[in-house]
Order: sequence, then C-alpha cells, then structure tokens
Amino acid sequence: MREPILQVDNLYYAYDEKKTALNGINLSIYPGERIAIVGSNGAGKSTFFLNINGVLSPEEGEIRLNGTPITRKTLPKLRRHIGIVFQDADNQIVASSVKAEISFGPMNLKLPKSEVISRVEQAMEYMNITEFGDRPPHYLSGGEKKRVAIADIIAMQSEVIIFDEPCAALDPVNAAMLEDVLIRLSEEGKTLLISTHDVDFAYRWAERVLVFCEGEVIADGTPLEIFRNRVILDRANLKRPTMLDVYESLVDAGILPDEGIYPRDADALKQYLQKRNS
Repeated sequence: MREPILQVDNLYYAYDEKKTALNGINLSIYPGERIAIVGSNGAGKSTFFLNINGVLSPEEGEIRLNGTPITRKTLPKLRRHIGIVFQDADNQIVASSVKAEISFGPMNLKLPKSEVISRVEQAMEYMNITEFGDRPPHYLSGGEKKRVAIADIIAMQSEVIIFDEPCAALDPVNAAMLEDVLIRLSEEGKTLLISTHDVDFAYRWAERVLVFCEGEVIADGTPLEIFRNRVILDRANLKRPTMLDVYESLVDAGILPDEGIYPRDADALKQYLQKRNS
C-alpha cells in the first residue's frame, strides 16, 4: 500500500476568535500527485498552504511529512522538503541579484559551496534565466520574477512544491511557460499542489482536485468527478470548465456519440475528432 508523503489530520487554524480559516482538514497526499486546489476567495486555500509549509502553526491537528510529525524541532525538515511559490513573487524575492536569490536557500542548508553553485546553475538553466544571473530581480518583469521564484525552489530540490495562484498576473506566453514547467516537474516525480481560480487549467492539468469552502474540504476527486458535480460547483461558487461544456454540448446535439471520452483540452478534442474521421 502506498504511503502518503504528507498526512494532514484534523487541522484547525483561526486568525482571530471571529474567523476560523481552517475547520478540521483531513488529507492524505501521495508522492508524485498533481493536485489542484480550487475554491472562492477566503475558502482557506492559502491558509492551508501556509500551515503545511510551516509558515503558520495550526491551532489543532497534526501534519506529518513521510511519517514524521511536524513540530518546532522538526520544522527545518519540513521546510527543506516542501517549497512554496507565492502568488506575488515580490513577497518571496529578498536578494540583490538573481544568483544570490537562488543561492539563498541552498546556503541555509549549509551545503558545500561547490554544491550551492551547481544547484544555482542548474536551476537557472532549468528556468531559462541564466542570462539574468547578475541582474537585480526587482527590475525584472512579472513573468521573469515568477521564473526566479520557481528557480528558488528547484535549487532546494524540494520533494513537494506548492504554487499559490501561479498564473495570476501572467500574460499568455508566461502562463504557457509555467504550465510546461509544471508538466516537466511532474514527470520528474515532484508532488505538486496548486491553488487556482482557473478551472480550465485545473481540468486539463490535475489528476486530483480538492474543493475548499469556508475552511473545509467539501470534495476530493478526479477533475471529471468534481466538475460534473453541479451541487459542489454551486456550493463553492465555481464554474464548469469550457471544454467540459463544449464536449457535452456536442454530445447533446448528436454531433458526437456519448462515449464518455471527455477531452481535457482543445488538442485532445482535435485528436479525438481526427481519429473518428480517419
């Protein structure tokens, strides 16, 4: 039986007495999963991320990484193995040059200098930002800053990578670049958790979708299971993915047979149509 890389049991967190942000979260997250976390603003997604990354400490409950409970003593282990890319890259970037920024995490691990240099070079090459190495990160564009922020985490060689609204404020070119990076990281076996309001992205990319609503996980399933459930979507104030509506409209109109294929994106639909017509 597969063991979870992250186990979250009965997690509670409140910012004050009037607002409980997380209300008894129970989740098992397994190695290599691609998980999209969806829900309206204030549903608890970012608070959940900050708790499992150790930025916030839960009021109640337990978080275990590879079976080890996360406490104040074991928190450095958590932060070494779980990286987070914030929605606003400026909240993450602290150094005066891109190289210094990416080396910050590995240096805090007290790695040999040669290992730090190697990791920084690999991370910059991975994110195609080698030419930015000596530039101040705060003068980069929004998309370039996002690439630097992701390189930070790649240099740490984190097992679990959390992305909080990664496509926010990105133009289509940088959003496509980011999606390519996510696919590559997934193929390398990284466990990825992504909060997003983009249901079309969640539908085509994720293998598992968690729906947050008022600090609780109200649904956990495949993208198809979640986005075909109108009761859940209405409760969480979510819309259906465009491709799901397109496919079901074609079936309802008799243009396509009801074979339950459900293409996740335009390319998959095109390939399906070509196969039927060949």
